[in-house]
Amino acid sequence: MPITPSHEIGPWLESPFRPDLLRGKVAVVTGGGTGIGRAIVRSLSGCGARLAICGRRPDPIYAVRDELLASGGECLAQTCDIREPAQIAAFVEAVKARFGRIDILVNNAGGQRPFLAADMPLENFEKVIRNNLVGTFAVTQAVARAAMIPQRAGSIINIIAEIYRGFPGMAHTGAARAGVDNLTKSLAVEWATHKIRVNAVAPGIIRSTGTDRYPPELVEISCRETPWKRLGTPEEVAHLVTFLACSAADFITGATYYLDGGLCLWGDLFPIPDPA
Repeated sequence: MPITPSHEIGPWLESPFRPDLLRGKVAVVTGGGTGIGRAIVRSLSGCGARLAICGRRPDPIYAVRDELLASGGECLAQTCDIREPAQIAAFVEAVKARFGRIDILVNNAGGQRPFLAADMPLENFEKVIRNNLVGTFAVTQAVARAAMIPQRAGSIINIIAEIYRGFPGMAHTGAARAGVDNLTKSLAVEWATHKIRVNAVAPGIIRSTGTDRYPPELVEISCRETPWKRLGTPEEVAHLVTFLACSAADFITGATYYLDGGLCLWGDLFPIPDPA
């Protein structure tokens, strides 16, 4: 089955939101330089938010910063490895110094590649857990302590993955993302008293720089096995994140939204070999 190019998917890729929807808000996006993160940054900025973005590699985040500045937006960009608490603290301090507050946090940074569990070195498993789970918590705690708890307001959106039926072939990130899913629920309850909403978005297979690193046959199977019969786009993820960040979602917390064209309900992405 041919994979539908993103530019042929439909007119709903254009932003459905008002350009002043998030005016006056400050949004932090980790991993904001490429793929889904870049689309989220563009969407939030297009709705009037002031942005602070970080990532491990300087070139992508500075390119996005320059793009936003050229279009009249505001953006602070700083390198930050979310596995390093000192770098997180420095980034959050810089955001507070620049903007004075943080209203929205999008935990998008993460990384992994397919790896069969039987062949996976323990070191690889630990690295992904440290990055995708521990790093997400470290950023969330730092932002909450520095800004959202004192100001008694905030929206946190965690970008995880389609883990509804497990994640065979990627058990390391499946475990990490499931941890973030539960963390989302736990923090939603703990921090309700501070008027902080915490939700998660679980994308299915999204045509982005991330899927470009996957084997082509895996991507094609994903497209064929998705009931919607196509891959998602970064813009579609960004639209959902923008909704969860705005006041229209004020009574939504502790929820995980699967954005996957029905993939979590049907289809077989991982072949189970016959017993030897």
